[in-house]
Amino acid sequence: MGSLSDPQTFSRLASAVLITGLLVSFISPAAATSEDVLRPLRVVTFNLLHDGAGSGFVNGRTHLEERLDMAIRELKALDPDVVAVQEASDSRLHGNVSERLAAALGFHVVFEAATEHVFGLQPLNWLIVHVLGFKEGSAILSRFPIIASQAHDLPRCQKRLEPRIMLQATLGTAWGPLQIFSAHTGRGEECQLSRAGEIVRDRLGDGPSLLMGDFNATETTEVLIGLTKDAGFIDAFRAANPAIDGPTVWQRIDSSEPTVSRRVDFVFLLNGRSSKASIGQSRVVLDRPGRLTDGTLLWPSDHYGVLAEFTLPQAEQSR
Repeated sequence: MGSLSDPQTFSRLASAVLITGLLVSFISPAAATSEDVLRPLRVVTFNLLHDGAGSGFVNGRTHLEERLDMAIRELKALDPDVVAVQEASDSRLHGNVSERLAAALGFHVVFEAATEHVFGLQPLNWLIVHVLGFKEGSAILSRFPIIASQAHDLPRCQKRLEPRIMLQATLGTAWGPLQIFSAHTGRGEECQLSRAGEIVRDRLGDGPSLLMGDFNATETTEVLIGLTKDAGFIDAFRAANPAIDGPTVWQRIDSSEPTVSRRVDFVFLLNGRSSKASIGQSRVVLDRPGRLTDGTLLWPSDHYGVLAEFTLPQAEQSR
């Protein structure tokens, strides 16, 4: 056999490799089309549980660092495309948790602190969070580029000094622009969830939108029944699991057994004006404890997460 430095030998070898590749592509259609087929969109919503308003100065009792490590490990295993996070904190001791989580996953991130919306005067809000060294809110982490983002103030029907927001992000995906909303509404503040639904509907485009978060309300409350029965929102978990309770909240993080009793964490789909998504699997995740170095059991949060998969119509320009 001639040396590879010989032009004729190299040319014959290159031709053989090219022909072999063409034959393999012809025989195996999957190999030829694998780059053209998009996997289902996989999303997770998760209330991370912050370490307390005093964590700007001292560590709380929630073992935030250890729980964050647990969340990172499980999210890597779940391999989501988008993660909506509630109770994402930014403090002197722990830094910006959503940015740390995004860095570990290799994701883009946008974060908005609800605690910076207490008063109408922004300088006063800044002064409060600066003195405390702590703020918390909602975040959206994405494998896809974040084209734009916006924070929406939610109404305060009962608790005037407890601000709540909904974070919106537009993602640039192979399916086209995708609208993601992450919200954390207050207990007994159904007006906030109602307003969140209105905002999502008002900003609906040609493609589907996803509303995710901790809504502190169960599927049998009037406002959630209204969203799913009248406003067109589809509860992904319930659509995929008609007969499963799927509780997600009130897990004692130091308990030796599950203590959850209500499902308040949701992934809602609102189909677009010209394209519709179909729901695949949906299940509760981040629902197993780990252990501290002394052997004590520790759960990732006082909430479980929810995973959902969607098949979206492929954008015309990416076909």
